[in-house]
Amino acid sequence: MMSRHYTQLPSDDADSSWAAQTKYLPGGGSLVIDTTGKYTYAYGPPGLKGLFQNSFALRCSLFASLGGLTFGYDQGVIANVLVMKDFVARWPIGPWEKGLMTAVLELGALIGALTAGIMADRLSRRGSICFACVIFCIGSAFQCFASSISTLTIGRAIGGFGIGALSMLSPLYIGEIGAPESRGALLALEQLGIVFGVVIGFWFGFLTRSLPGSSSWRLPLGIQILPGVLLGAGCFFLPPSPRFLVHQGKNAEALHALARLRFPRATEINVEDPLLRLEFLEMQVDAALALPSGKGTLVSEVFSWGQLFDHKYRRRTLVGIAIMFWQQWSGINALLYYGPSLIESIGFTGDSVVLIGSGFINITQFLAVIPTILYIDRIGRKPLLFGGAVVMGSSHTLISLLVWTSSGNWASHRISAWVSLSCMYLFTASYGVSYGPIAWVLTSEVFPLSVRSRGVAISTASNWLNNFLIGLVTPAMLEISAAGTYFVFAFACFAACIWSILAVPETAGVSLEEIDKIFNSSAGRDEEERRASIERRLGLHHLLRHLAEGEDEE
Repeated sequence: MMSRHYTQLPSDDADSSWAAQTKYLPGGGSLVIDTTGKYTYAYGPPGLKGLFQNSFALRCSLFASLGGLTFGYDQGVIANVLVMKDFVARWPIGPWEKGLMTAVLELGALIGALTAGIMADRLSRRGSICFACVIFCIGSAFQCFASSISTLTIGRAIGGFGIGALSMLSPLYIGEIGAPESRGALLALEQLGIVFGVVIGFWFGFLTRSLPGSSSWRLPLGIQILPGVLLGAGCFFLPPSPRFLVHQGKNAEALHALARLRFPRATEINVEDPLLRLEFLEMQVDAALALPSGKGTLVSEVFSWGQLFDHKYRRRTLVGIAIMFWQQWSGINALLYYGPSLIESIGFTGDSVVLIGSGFINITQFLAVIPTILYIDRIGRKPLLFGGAVVMGSSHTLISLLVWTSSGNWASHRISAWVSLSCMYLFTASYGVSYGPIAWVLTSEVFPLSVRSRGVAISTASNWLNNFLIGLVTPAMLEISAAGTYFVFAFACFAACIWSILAVPETAGVSLEEIDKIFNSSAGRDEEERRASIERRLGLHHLLRHLAEGEDEE
């Protein structure tokens, strides 16, 4: 049940000895303390059992992941829209125009993700989600009723702003409401929402492609308003983030919200549960260490962003930016945006064959995310990143070689074509269990509270910047050299494999407040004495002593 990582208690000058023990607490949680005073705790087991033990947090996270669904739906639907007969006849566009129309959404999303980092601290997590949904719905309406390619492009930019903001805000909120032992699984729901949106978007567009006139593409572009309205209206029924409330000094509200999240089945809110008090004290310590943010002057706002690149937080920021870079340059969104074109590049022809082949790739990714949700908190982040990168890189390499040797004469190389298609499916499955979900998990958990909203924002902005570049250059890359395109993606995957070994810490099972310890950063060393003083002042050390010396130990 317990995690592999431990939090070091501040030493007590009067009595620094500890008895190694495991405490099983009345509320169903457990606490492990070793002889040095290090401790770790869990409200329940990790994995599937832990998720359903607290179904309230699971339901809240599933609903919040609608933000990811809006992201995925656009990725899935645009692949069909770009090849629909009425759309192509109405607005014939070349490869660069096609890339620009696809990529302008990512540019809007880049701005939206950065702006959401400020909104999250000023308006609250839920208020920012609602605002982002309004912008997204406006952009979707522009696309649905577009009378020119310019109007459609503007609509995609506006909608992109909303999608980018939601792609940052949803995992931020999910990460802040999850318990340590199930946080990774809950955050992986963001990727499940994305790929579910991809599947819905693609197949809905596939079904409407034969409708007469512009309704074939207007209907799938307009239907995406529905999840935006649902999330925007429903987000205020979600519980507030207790960590945000602590950061705002609303401690009583924060404790009540935390109790509701951790013990939703309780008939009465018990704010005296020892694990609840322990987690709440950790939040208060983190807030006390945090710099004031969100309500300052322009100078303080700029300074708060600059903090991300200070020596204290630079490594975390680089982890967040880099994992989103590798996620995009793995080639996944090139496959989603231009799936039909990529499948044609390996020798398959016919609209139905190409579109169905591309659609089942989306389903493969959706199914692959599910095991990650169940086991990410048991297996850990690093093994999945390493293994996924190796398989993805190997798949791209084989496709590149087969395209190089067989293109121009696929009719006599049908086995090569089918092997290439199988490698596409293998790549997609590997991505679905590794860089797809884990990128959203890591970026939402590596930053301390003082810079968390901006850290998640700049990481998400990295996703959208690279997504923009992928959408812009992929059509031209395919025209120049299909084999070279796959080779570029293969090289990126193998580079990501090396990076995951050297740069990524294991964060499975660690509370958000204590991830600083596993980075072994100067932030931890510089603030160690201050942290210890705050922990004593707030009573965290006293609470642990009380629990350790209780009569119910086993």
